[in-house]
Amino acid sequence: MFQQTIKKNVEVVGIGLHSGEPIRVIIEPMPANSGVVFIHANSGVELTLKPENITETKLATVIGERPNAISTIEHFLSALYAYSIDNLRVTVYGNEMPVMDGSAVSFCMLFDEAGIVKQSSSKSILLIKKEVKVEQDGKFALLKPAKKPIFNFAISFNHPAIGEQEFRYIFSKQSYIDEISRARTFGFLRDIQYLQNINLALGASLENAIGLDDTSILNPEGLRYDNEFVRHKILDAMGDLMLIGHRVIGEYSAFASSHELNHLLTLKLLSDSSAYEIVKFEEYENSRELLKIFA
Repeated sequence: MFQQTIKKNVEVVGIGLHSGEPIRVIIEPMPANSGVVFIHANSGVELTLKPENITETKLATVIGERPNAISTIEHFLSALYAYSIDNLRVTVYGNEMPVMDGSAVSFCMLFDEAGIVKQSSSKSILLIKKEVKVEQDGKFALLKPAKKPIFNFAISFNHPAIGEQEFRYIFSKQSYIDEISRARTFGFLRDIQYLQNINLALGASLENAIGLDDTSILNPEGLRYDNEFVRHKILDAMGDLMLIGHRVIGEYSAFASSHELNHLLTLKLLSDSSAYEIVKFEEYENSRELLKIFA
């Protein structure tokens, strides 16, 4: 399998989740072996996709140092993972990626519009060779060996609309589009009110998130999936793993994990050279099967 980029430039405008301001993004193809590069348009600062460039993880995954940082990149990166795109320039006119409808489906549609083109260089993948785990206050995230990308996530919220949810997801591009991409981020009304008082979440609305009060879902249309909450957690995790710079072939499992824990997991993985191996796609013994699921 070869590296991939998009066929043509595409552009999108949407609202920033935290700033509440219109954000313009231009996405352009890049040559093979360029990787994914974010450009902070106002300053011209280039931000390459690697774990050490992540500076904040509390409310979103943030790349770069403020005031030239770009926030809320995880939904975009999740779609990149699914579409197996390796090389892009992403110019952001603002300090965050637009939230769109709170899921990744708008970015999937954007990539469909742009089209995907194969490049001349072989794709590399990262194989998990042994279990790596991070834990924090009863929460955990881990990666262990598997022959294909698998995601297991469990959450537990003391809320009647969420409760305990668990989902096991075996990746393929089409199943991502059908089962994961439309799962929206969610927030509690009491938290949104506090965040807006400190000038955060200024763009949050029922148009781009699932809103909850103390007992119920506020969105009149309801949920897109019965377990939309845990599916969105998998969507986020896939985006956070893109910071590694290669498609991870292994099994991810988590309980109540966060952007912070996912980031710590990527750092711990890459700090132990015995925990992983980077190989050319065609050299992997299960490459034929992987080709089917990434197609």
